[in-house]
Amino acid sequence: MATIRFTERTLVTPEQFVACLTDFSPGRRELFPNSADESLRVHEEGADHADVTEGSGGIWERLRYDWSDPHRVVMTTTDSNVWGGASGHTYTLTPLPDGSTRLDIVVVREGRNLKGRLVALLLGTVGKGVLEKALKTTIRAVEARNRPVAR
Repeated sequence: MATIRFTERTLVTPEQFVACLTDFSPGRRELFPNSADESLRVHEEGADHADVTEGSGGIWERLRYDWSDPHRVVMTTTDSNVWGGASGHTYTLTPLPDGSTRLDIVVVREGRNLKGRLVALLLGTVGKGVLEKALKTTIRAVEARNRPVAR
């Protein structure tokens, strides 16, 4: 099992980041490179939760999103072709005095089969950089989407 932690800063508010994280409309891949539109399926969506299948590159997972706490989004893997057990993601968003937000992200990957165990091993070692690059791409895209319009 791999547990990967990231701490980043973004110029957007927690509310703006959560709004993007929980936007399951077409074009999601523009914000989240590992979520291909052709793999995206929303099974159920409520005011503070969703049941969504997403993925890319032959890896998919069904996630239970919970954003009932406005400063924390928990994504629990409920099914996947490679992930099982305690797999999922947790985003904790802390507003900072300067108007920016600190993102503390924990990704847990527990392989449910040989492929999953191998990918988890890679993610826990050399693959962390790949996830970190994707996160930075996401942050830039979320900031661009929320940039104030000049008047």
